[in-house]
Amino acid sequence: MRLQDKVAIVTGAASGMGKEIAVLYAKEGAKVVVSDINAEAAAKTVEEIQSAGGTATSVMANVAKEEDIQNLIDTAVETYGTVDILVNNAGIMDNFEPAGEIKDDNWERIFAVNTTSVMRATRKVLPIFLEKEQGVIINVASAGGLQGARAGAAYTASKHAVVGFTKNTGFMYAQKGIRCNAIAPGAVETNISASMTGISEFGMGRTQPGLALNPRIGKAAEIAKAALFLASDESSFVNGTVITADAGWTAY
Repeated sequence: MRLQDKVAIVTGAASGMGKEIAVLYAKEGAKVVVSDINAEAAAKTVEEIQSAGGTATSVMANVAKEEDIQNLIDTAVETYGTVDILVNNAGIMDNFEPAGEIKDDNWERIFAVNTTSVMRATRKVLPIFLEKEQGVIINVASAGGLQGARAGAAYTASKHAVVGFTKNTGFMYAQKGIRCNAIAPGAVETNISASMTGISEFGMGRTQPGLALNPRIGKAAEIAKAALFLASDESSFVNGTVITADAGWTAY
């Protein structure tokens, strides 16, 4: 039980990597707050956790809204007394658009979900962590946050921003008992492609050759294991960095 009695918030936890992280954390003893914009699916994740003997509750949250993030973390504290672990996992894709094809509303929506939500949730939990001089933040970035052509320009920029924010936060609060790290998954079997509405022919054409170099598609459960390591005391000396989990794709 590597997370015994810890309270963990996981965003985007109704499916994919977020769900696997929430389920694994509960198996390791954490009380998990399952957050997602899809309230019905989030409730099913909670049911799965509870049926296996774990402890969890769900909170509907659109992470693009400040009031939803405030409510999410306030509810976690009201329900379980504190927060120990924050996993900023919720994210959406773009449509592989290069810079010349970006529409302002898509840019703003992608940044609101992928980047601004990470800042707001982090900002909200920091007073809790600072008071007890203890806390862990895990941001799910992407191989697209390390390389230039794993997606379109908006998604790529949003995930690069998450990586920079992670490093800054990890360093700034390193002497306060707080750690902040990121995971950069490669291609993983999730339903994130459902957020894509019309792929750019030009952008995908430029990206396609690199996709062919990908050794394999990952499983969401494999990312969850990395998230467990970062949440546990086993990673006590790991801070302000990014763990790449991509089967070696970015090594080329």
